[in-house]
Formats: sequence, structure tokens, C-alpha cells
Amino acid sequence: LCPPGVLPLCCRPPAWDRATRPPPSPLQPPGIPCRSFSNNKIQVELDGSSGVAMMKLKSPPVNSLSLELLTEFSISLEKLENDRSCRGVVITSAVPKIFSSGLDITEMCGKSTEHYGEFWRAVQELWLRLYSSSMVTVAAINGSSPAGGCLIALSCDYRIMAENPKFSIGLNEAQLGIVAPFWFKDTFVNVVGHRTAERSLQLGSLHPAPEAHKLGLVDELVPEEKLMEKAAAVMAQWLALPDHARQLTKTMMRKAVLDRLVAHREEDIKNFVTFISKESIQKSLRMYMEMLKKKKS
Repeated sequence: LCPPGVLPLCCRPPAWDRATRPPPSPLQPPGIPCRSFSNNKIQVELDGSSGVAMMKLKSPPVNSLSLELLTEFSISLEKLENDRSCRGVVITSAVPKIFSSGLDITEMCGKSTEHYGEFWRAVQELWLRLYSSSMVTVAAINGSSPAGGCLIALSCDYRIMAENPKFSIGLNEAQLGIVAPFWFKDTFVNVVGHRTAERSLQLGSLHPAPEAHKLGLVDELVPEEKLMEKAAAVMAQWLALPDHARQLTKTMMRKAVLDRLVAHREEDIKNFVTFISKESIQKSLRMYMEMLKKKKS
């Protein structure tokens, strides 16, 4: 039996979408997460009273985007998309001082071409799901966010970053001898404009938080202790609008970029595998990994 005031899914009219969902059950106190699920790398809590989920990356020490994390991220998003009570998701980090260090270098170094293909397909899948999500997506960037971490933030509807000049964000692939794929570039251009994106991509720039805000790479800076409070306020503002109008507008704005990758997905995977398999690129990645080891020691 369903709680008072809540119809079972089988009895709901087909047109009843997230924007017109029934009021929360009186048995469910406001602000209390009604559902949570946690995988090895991703932690999710969904507050049924607000319709907002919190998704936290929890892969210490730096939330590297490994094949496992990428897969869990996409599965978590799919679960939330399929939950009629969920209208928005805040994406943040459970690891102090780092949002995500980006793609896991170990997944791209010394592996088979089959592995490289599987890994890149998982990167594509994460972006396709996040960039096209019907939910409101807010990035609460509570630490540095280079490369793939920056892509996750760029793919959200709104970006709030902790006001700490030690935190930086950007697509710095050029520093590793890697070229950012066209769909990374397109996402970046859509946020900051062509000239800023061109300069930043060529230099592989990592922008300190104040500079990132000035460039429009992030929408707001707030003190670290106010980050989640601000994310909740922004989410409430976006959810005050009818879902269908917002969703259709989002689709209209992003469709061309999404369609471009979908149309060239296999070609993009093939290009990545060919590129990453080159000995010169493998050598560059090995050198970068050695540099990281020395820094740790």
C-alpha cells in the first residue's frame, strides 16, 4: 500500500512528469534522505522531499576517473534519471581539497588497445549522460578540478566553486602532450567562448578559482563552508521553473554538440586508441607518472 497522497506508478497519468509530481508523503519528514546507495567510488543520497540528489566522488586520494569510477558514475546517473521523484543532482567530492584530478593516467598507459577502447567509451558515456541529463545539474567544486574533472563541471548546468586561490580548474591536456577531444573543446567553448577556450586549451591552462570566475568558467565563488548551502539555494531557484520548459530549452541548446559525438562515436574511439597507443605518447605519460611518484616521495 502507498502512503496517503501518493499514487502508485501504475495509476499515474502518462503525462505526469517530475514537474507535477504529487506532494511528499507526510510520513517522510522534509530534508531527510529517503534513499541512498553507495558503490566503491560513488556515493549518492536522494532526498525525496526536495527531489534533489547529492552525488559524491569518493575515490581517494584524488578522485581519478578510473574505468570503475566512470562506470559507477554513469550507472548512478541512470538510476537517478529513472527515479520519478528526482529532479536535480548536486555533484561534489567526498575527498578534501580535490574535486577530481581527471582521467586516470594508469588506464591509458601500458594497457591493451582493447582496454583503451573500453576506457574511452566509458568517458564518452559519462559525458553523454551528464550533458544531456533532464535533471538540473549543479557542480559544487570543493577542490581542484583539472582535465576530466573540469569536463564534469563544464557539463553541469551551473558551477559553484570554493573561494580558495589554491584550487584550480581547467582542461590542461596539452601539458601532458594530449589533445583535448572535439567534444571536450565544444563543451568548453559553449561555457567560456571561442577565444578564451582556444588560448586556454593551447596552453593547457589551469585557472585559480578567482581567475576561473573572471573567465566565466565557474558561475560563482563562495567560501568553502558555504558551498553546499549555496548549491541548495541555486538548485531551489532552478527547480522553481516548470521542468518541461527548462528541459526543452536545455535540449535545444545542447543538441548539436551531443549529436556530433553520437554521429562520430566509433571514429572518436578509434582515434583515441590510435593516438594513445603511440610510443611518443606512452613515453610522455610514463614520464608524467614518474614525476607524480617523485612528488609523492
